[in-house]
Amino acid sequence: MNVNYRTFFGMNREAFPLDLSLKDILETQDIAGIRGRFDYTVRLGAVGLLTGEVGSGKSTALRYVMSKLHPSEYRTIWITACSGSILEFYRILLAELNIDKAGSKAVMVRLIKKAIREIVLEKKMKIVLIVDEAGLLRLEVLAELHTITQFEADSKPWLPIILAGRTNLIDNLMYQTSLPLASRIVARSHMEPVSRQEMEQYLVHHLALTGVKSTVFEDAAITAIHQGSGGIFRKANHLARGALIAAADSQSTIVSADHVRLAATEVF
Repeated sequence: MNVNYRTFFGMNREAFPLDLSLKDILETQDIAGIRGRFDYTVRLGAVGLLTGEVGSGKSTALRYVMSKLHPSEYRTIWITACSGSILEFYRILLAELNIDKAGSKAVMVRLIKKAIREIVLEKKMKIVLIVDEAGLLRLEVLAELHTITQFEADSKPWLPIILAGRTNLIDNLMYQTSLPLASRIVARSHMEPVSRQEMEQYLVHHLALTGVKSTVFEDAAITAIHQGSGGIFRKANHLARGALIAAADSQSTIVSADHVRLAATEVF
């Protein structure tokens, strides 16, 4: 596909990139709401839940919210979940805590709790555990995860956890075995597909990041991107970028709905 669309439209960088810097993230209404619930969960040392469909922007929202935590006060741990056992989860967590020891489940739990105590009591920092793609976690993991949050007879809320995943995560938390963890959830956020107006704001914002001062998308093209993406940002990125490439190929300085439809033939 034509990579010269940036020159054609006078862009100084790739449009709608995956590796968006924190300062360039658009704080949508959804993200603002997530930030409030995130801060509340962390303050209480409880569990928070963030759900949304694939590509809705969950990870981006969490990156943005985490960036607002002062690094001298907070130690954030980000784990991308897998479908492995509870032992595998503990190994991943230990690695993030820079501990290369392993052993039985009891040993690993003891090491994890010891590391958290040191961070909180000796380093005088607060800790936050983010578990992304939590919908992949086995029920056995959800059944035991709450145990690593229990300190001093469950009286010290030293390990707040944010679980992020698709909506099937809610179903998994409804199982009887998951209730000890689910009962600790104090805040829930769901990333809804954005409206047509929000999609337009998003497209204009990303064009501005490339140095393009005015929108090059026709109203019909914006509507086509909104409808074609279902209001989901990741697919909107692919459609918008593809439509820009299609417009440049046809030497059109305006992106039309036809260009969007052409881009749609290239993406899922």
